[in-house]
Amino acid sequence: MAGQEDPVQREIHQDWVNRKYIEVITSSIKKMADFLNSFDMPCHSRLSTLNEKLTALEPRIEYIEAQVTKGAGDLQI
Repeated sequence: MAGQEDPVQREIHQDWVNRKYIEVITSSIKKMADFLNSFDMPCHSRLSTLNEKLTALEPRIEYIEAQVTKGAGDLQI
């Protein structure tokens, strides 16, 4: 009888080892997802702020480019 229980016990033990391994992998995936989500929030906010600043600067740059082009045209006359 002890010989028959040995393969079953090994199978049960292997099942617990597999479950523990799956638990570690699942936990690691959850930690990575949490990190990526927490990383995304500030990055998204910073990129949004940067986009607003660039959008505000764009007309100024176009104005300066027009003034420089106009000034360069006056010098060539």
